[in-house]
Amino acid sequence: MEQARTALAERIAERRAGVGDPRALVGEMRRSVLLVPAVGGGLWSARSGGVRWVCAFTDEVALARFALLHGPGDRPMDYAALLGARIVDEIVPGLDEPAGLAVDIATEDGAMFFPPVTGVVPDTAAVDAEVEGNGRGR
Repeated sequence: MEQARTALAERIAERRAGVGDPRALVGEMRRSVLLVPAVGGGLWSARSGGVRWVCAFTDEVALARFALLHGPGDRPMDYAALLGARIVDEIVPGLDEPAGLAVDIATEDGAMFFPPVTGVVPDTAAVDAEVEGNGRGR
């Protein structure tokens, strides 16, 4: 029996199919509780393309796919359950480098990246914002 997808996973599938509203996707991400692997007292992240990506998952099945590849062997992977809004509004800006949110990265045809741009993260953390003192704007 196939597990029902979360509302965020549904919105991601719509956008990947070329339909759906990008603003609705961001709104759904902000309202969703995401599972973020915890390692060494911090949250799992990876750097790619000059951006630090906080990795999060829409449900335990998506997290388990990731854990099979990157987990601590036969031990369960610790994780934090956080609202997407908290990740992009508090955690990402606190990293003091260009950072975004990567969702369901181990799900074939299901990953979605929320980059550090205006409308996703606060202007002080957005690489495309012209905010004095953020060191990231143009």
